[in-house]
Formats: sequence, structure tokens, C-alpha cells
Amino acid sequence: MDNGSHNFQETPQNEQQPQRAPKKPKNSGWKQIAIVAVVAALIGGGVGGGTAYLAINHSQSLGVTDTSGKAGTTKISNVSVNESSASEQAFAKVKGAVVSVVNMQKAESNSDGLDTFGGLEGIFGQDSQSSSSSQSSSSSLQEASEGSGVIYQKKDGKAYIVTNNHVVSGSDKLEVILSDGTKLTASLVGTDSTSDLAVLTIDGSKVNTVASFGDSSKIATGQTVLAIGSPLGSQYATSVTQGIVSAKSRTVDVTDDSGNTTGQATVIQTDAAINSGNSGGPLINLSGQVVGINSMKLSGNSGSNATIEGMGFAIPSDEVVSIINQLVANGKVVRPALGIEVRDLSTVSATQQKSVLKLPASVTDGVVVAGFTSGSSAKSAGLKQYDVITALDGVSTSNTAALHTQLYKHKVGDTIKLTLYRAGEQQTVSVKLSQTTSDLKN
Repeated sequence: MDNGSHNFQETPQNEQQPQRAPKKPKNSGWKQIAIVAVVAALIGGGVGGGTAYLAINHSQSLGVTDTSGKAGTTKISNVSVNESSASEQAFAKVKGAVVSVVNMQKAESNSDGLDTFGGLEGIFGQDSQSSSSSQSSSSSLQEASEGSGVIYQKKDGKAYIVTNNHVVSGSDKLEVILSDGTKLTASLVGTDSTSDLAVLTIDGSKVNTVASFGDSSKIATGQTVLAIGSPLGSQYATSVTQGIVSAKSRTVDVTDDSGNTTGQATVIQTDAAINSGNSGGPLINLSGQVVGINSMKLSGNSGSNATIEGMGFAIPSDEVVSIINQLVANGKVVRPALGIEVRDLSTVSATQQKSVLKLPASVTDGVVVAGFTSGSSAKSAGLKQYDVITALDGVSTSNTAALHTQLYKHKVGDTIKLTLYRAGEQQTVSVKLSQTTSDLKN
């Protein structure tokens, strides 16, 4: 299923897009002070009245600085706070499973002293590229970027790590830094660019902690979550930030490093701080369970004057588990396809919804069929251009991302039922899923 070109007209909108690359490119302690407040309450009420007050043990030191001594004799208070919070316990449970993922790439060191990573030799212009061929150069591996990951399984002497696809993309070698600083070479099991997930393996003999997945469908907006990872790289490894779930299911456009929209994703929105290098790290609940993999953040760019704070996004654990199991089993993810080019109904003008699509006023959400790919399963089943799909197996498909979400719950060979409107009339069409998304690229 592709988002193809068509004849619908729309008014351009300037919207801030989430950036998919919060990975870090390579180029004194605090003393806690406890303040103890003494509170007295005087309460009156009822027939005859009465008083009540907070009893204080005056023999106990309250940690108030003694001002009777000489200057230069200040001492540290003997009062301390012994606090054990749910967030502290959750972090302690998972931190040993969180790793830094280092993307190593080949770099050519030219005689002029400039290092360029593979595929970017022409960055300084055509003349520089052609002249460099006559200069002596040597190929070596250098750190191109860093991200995060989490160990989720240990089996047969190997430990399995989930991270983002964009963290490992373009790598010639991958290194993993454990929470104790141990460096290990990692092997790539499989990647999936659609979900932006990847699985790595390392020697399991050094691994002592494995994280577990929670059910992301059971999270609630407003509940506390923690993001763990290596913001700005391994120098700040195993950093933890706290926030809440801002939205359980948010549809966002996915962009590449060049800012081009490559698709849509349904993600968890959180205000826990996510910075470059946090990509691939876990978003956990207060039980210490992984409910998401941090993948994107919304930030200002050169074309926007907006100041954006606390808008990060994580891939829900329910999707993560489904994807990584396929990657381990097959090295890739096979998805069914309808073979249609679509666009969201919300982007079609009200005039065209009425004149071209002939929709009743009650239909405000859905996906418009704009065209078909070669050998389309949907076309063979009887779908036509300008059909508006509103549900798949009875589940609402208000936009393209919702249609993808429901479609990808099925496998090739399944038969699904699409509810659609054609020329204003509601119909149901059965489609046997005989295509895969890889077929659409051929």
C-alpha cells in the first residue's frame, strides 16, 4: 500500500514533523540538602470548641544551622532523607539491560587530512572528489554515531538487543557498550525500516540483566514513565528521565535525515526528555517493564520559530515484540499488502468529498483509494478508484496509519473485510491478502 500521487487539490500546511534521528553523531557531584519544616495547626470547631496541634520532639536535632558560633565554622546538617520511590526501583530493575550502540563506518583518510565517511566523498564538491582519487588514502573504521538499545533475551549463549533501525543503518561494524562499560562486538540479526526496529546479538556471558516487555495497550494517559539511554552518546550512558504518557496512540509522519516523509507511525507520546543518542532505548513503566522503544522527537528546525519541549515518541511494545520475533525467526518482516495508493480523507476538500466522492455528510474519516499497483489484490477483489475505506474487519480506519495498523495484524493468505463507501453507498468487500509489501517495490 503506497501513498501515491493523484488529482486531489489541497492547501499546503506548515506542520512540524517528528525527526527520526535522535541518535548522537560523533565528532561534580550534587549534595542533597534536606529542609525540615515544622508545622503547627490550631483547629477549632464543635460545641465547646477545642484545639489540636502537631507534637514535636524538641530533643531531636532539626538540622537548623547554629548561628551562635564564629564565622567559618559552618557544618553539614545531620538530617538526611532516606527515600525509595517507585521510579528509583523501576530504574534499578532495568538499568543493567540498557546499552549504548556504536555505529562504526569506514572512513577514507586523504593526504589532505580530511576524513570522509563512505558514500559522502562528494560532500566538498565534484573537484574535491575527483582529485582525491589521485591522493594516497587508507580505509579505517571510525565511530559514525551512537544510539541506545535494551537487552530483552538471553538464550543459547547469546544476548538479544532491540534498537532502532536508523541507529545501525549504514554500519560496517557495530559495538555495544554494556552498563558496566564492557565493550562487545555485535552481530546484526535483522532490520525493519518500516517500523524502525533492529535486532542485534552479543556474547551473553557478560550479560547479567535482561529487561521484560509490558503490555503497551494497557498504559494510560498521564501515567508515569521513564526513558533510559545514552543522550549525546556513551559519555552519558544509562541516563534516566521521567515524564508521563502524553498520548497512548499518536499518528505521526516519519521523516528521514533529509526531512522527507517516508511513511506514518502510530506511537506513544511522552514528555520524558529524549535527546540525540536516546534512540533505541527503553521507555518503561513503574513496574520496570518496557512499554516502548524511544525512536523520535519533535524539535524546531531552521524553518520554524517554534520552541518545542517534551514531545518524544516511542514505538509501542506490542508492535516491538511482534517485529523482533519475526526478525529473529526470518531476518526480515513480511507484511501483507492491498496494492492500493491512498490518501487520508481529511486532506480532501469538503467540496470534492461531496462532488467527486459523493460522501454523505456523516462520513468524516477514512482512506481514499487513489490508484492501484500492479497485480493489486484489492483491485482483483473489486475495489475501485475513489472508494473510501472506513473500516477493516469492523475496526475503524480513520487514516492511513490506522489502516496500516489493522492490516499488519494479518498475514499473507488471510481474508479480510473492508467497509467502504462508493458513490455515497456503503458496501463490504472481502479481499484475500496475496501480496506483500516487498511486491510493491518490484
